[in-house]
Amino acid sequence: MGLNIVKQYDRLVVFRWGQFVGIRGPGLRWIWPIVESRVRVDLRETFLDIPRQTCITRDNAPIDVDFFVYLRVMEDRPEYTVIKISNFVGAARALATTTLRAVVGDMDLDDVLSKRDQINAVLRTKLDEATERWGVKVTAVEIREISPPREVQEAMNRQMAAERIRRATVIEADGERQAAILKAEGNKQGNILQAEGERQAAILRAEGNRQSAILNAEGFSQALAQINAVAQTADARTMSLQYFETLKRLGEGAATKFILPLEFTNLLQSFVGSLPRSDQGTAPGGRAG
Repeated sequence: MGLNIVKQYDRLVVFRWGQFVGIRGPGLRWIWPIVESRVRVDLRETFLDIPRQTCITRDNAPIDVDFFVYLRVMEDRPEYTVIKISNFVGAARALATTTLRAVVGDMDLDDVLSKRDQINAVLRTKLDEATERWGVKVTAVEIREISPPREVQEAMNRQMAAERIRRATVIEADGERQAAILKAEGNKQGNILQAEGERQAAILRAEGNRQSAILNAEGFSQALAQINAVAQTADARTMSLQYFETLKRLGEGAATKFILPLEFTNLLQSFVGSLPRSDQGTAPGGRAG
């Protein structure tokens, strides 16, 4: 039958008497029997599972790599996959294998193990350049697994363990250093605060002593002023009586000797002279007997 239903993701590459005449898009399409023939091309993205390949790195280390290649037929050139190559899937798989070995062979083992993204990008670029002439676009390359030899893996494990120990030692030493710094800083701040507190306390004590001395001096001065004021109003008899009172208290003690000052006679005379005199036994015009 000449009727063909073309799906959205398909294209028909049409030949007339064996010669390419065009592309038929989605929909109901008529193909003349006997005169025309067609090849259906799928435009959907597909992938190739490249099995594990043993490659030799630049430093002569064997390594196993397996990866995926994602590709699709270009919508504007689907006839290239029919006219220019008979089996583009098999060709892309073989090309991916050889390209992988070429890329890994230009890198050291450490770079192969640590630069997967770079290897993916290089593989995609090289494969896309080669498959473009077939009307095929390589959209991505993803390495699934990289397996170094067992002895290399063991050496890497030992290296990783040593690196972890080194990092732990560095971190521990750095922590101790930070702790020592913080402790010393805390001690310094504590000493500063203690010294500042002692200084403030000494200042306050000195200020208190000064204020106390000032108050004591003022009190003593006021007391002296009051004593002086009272002393100025006291007469000789009052002073003499106070003097006698003092002598009386001295006499009540256990002492047997008293030393009287020279001023005592003068004070006594002035006291006797201040007493009132009586004229008992004195006759008018005569003397006392």
